[in-house]
Amino acid sequence: MKSSSELFDLIQSLTKSEKRFFKLSSSLQSGEKNYLKLFDEIEKQTEYDEDAIKEKFKKESFIKHLPSEKNHLYKTILKSLRSFHADRSISSILRQEIKNIEILFFKALYKECGKFIARAKNLAYEYEKFYYLFELISWEKQLLEEAIEHGHFDTNINELLEEEEQVIEKLRNLAEYQMLYSKINYLYRCGGFSRNESERKEVEAIANHPLIKGKNTALSIRAASICYYIQGLCAATNRDYDLSYIKFLKVKSILDENPKIKEDLPKRYIRAIKNLLYCYIESGNLGEAEALIDEMRDLIKQKGFDNTDSEVKIFTASYIAELLINDRRGDFKKSLKTAEEITQGMDKYGDKINKEQLIVFYYNLAYVYFGNQEYNQALKWVNILLNDNEQKLRQDIYNFTRFFNLVIHFELENYELIEYLLKSTNRYLKKLEKEYQSEQVILKYFRKLAKHQSDSSRVELFGEFKEKLDELLKNPKEQVILQYFDFPSWIDSKIKKIPISEAIKQRHDA
Repeated sequence: MKSSSELFDLIQSLTKSEKRFFKLSSSLQSGEKNYLKLFDEIEKQTEYDEDAIKEKFKKESFIKHLPSEKNHLYKTILKSLRSFHADRSISSILRQEIKNIEILFFKALYKECGKFIARAKNLAYEYEKFYYLFELISWEKQLLEEAIEHGHFDTNINELLEEEEQVIEKLRNLAEYQMLYSKINYLYRCGGFSRNESERKEVEAIANHPLIKGKNTALSIRAASICYYIQGLCAATNRDYDLSYIKFLKVKSILDENPKIKEDLPKRYIRAIKNLLYCYIESGNLGEAEALIDEMRDLIKQKGFDNTDSEVKIFTASYIAELLINDRRGDFKKSLKTAEEITQGMDKYGDKINKEQLIVFYYNLAYVYFGNQEYNQALKWVNILLNDNEQKLRQDIYNFTRFFNLVIHFELENYELIEYLLKSTNRYLKKLEKEYQSEQVILKYFRKLAKHQSDSSRVELFGEFKEKLDELLKNPKEQVILQYFDFPSWIDSKIKKIPISEAIKQRHDA
């Protein structure tokens, strides 16, 4: 039996067309349909209220066994959706074709069965669906066995076995790339960037794997796209944005040149564009980034991307990029409108937005309000992160949130609290194997700034702070802090007594 929230979520996720199809297909069934009454009532609700349903149908006999009715309704909706989306994806089409082949074979309609196999194989090759190809070849071997028993020897068994071997090899090749992708993706999702020598060695081991470094090692278009994606992610993890740009652009190009594969790999295509956006932003090509955002948002009109999963991923990736572009320009006023649209989207999509994207949203929303000098609003979003007990995902953001928190409390003049925060941040850093000297410099100067109350002494300290930090930031490894907070511009804003937005503009115009 499905829980109440699961049934409610499923019904609320249905489009108008899906609801219409469900009701039409249900109307064709005979007998009493209590599940339709239940469907209509749940559809009206904005939050699931089982007591209201029981009250509504208290005179109906079916309410006495509500759990089984809910379970039946859930299964009926899924059955309707399977029919409605039967031709939506290549996987569902091939599954249907294989079912048809099975039916025809057991009815001994071997000639018709062979036609279905040939047609399905062509589709499977076009989309590089090797798993289905393997199953189709298995059916073809069964047909061959029947043909031999009937005295027909038209098919060459050796050619079929050779074809099967090639398909298995491509499947194995693709599986190996998937394993390598899982490793680099895990590293990136946990820490963002490689934080120490140990992590850099892990990334290097993946980047130097024979399947990644070697030439012509990918045996299919799918494998080639994931190979370049892994190369791009390895480069991004080490903050090599020039190389990362080349590799992710290659992924995009491969999929653009193979629209059927692209249609079947929407998530990879969206993620490739997302990473290209970061590359554009890091290199200062903000106009190109804006054009790519428009291209990404137009994807939802294309086949393969016209679904809720793609819609959510496009929403999160494009809006985060939009905030980053505004941040680089110091245009925090413009970001306020974007922030409002983000919060509306977060309400709309709810738990369909994954945890990582929520973490990124929270941090960037805090940055928007900070840039607009709305420090209490910034603190609200920062506290959401600091109060989260996430132990694995995006520890880079949780780490730098602690430094951002210090800045916000400094602006709020909570100097006594800063003393406590410095101790807790220092304890936190000691647990990590990190090599960023800039972090210790930041803690050192915040300790001094919290103790000096006069403007003149603070300006002098900010001057020293700037000098020390600028020297450290000559080291590319130390520049990672700039991904999370523009400390140089903030320090300039305190020295020159101007808003951080103005300091960012001056720094990037210099």
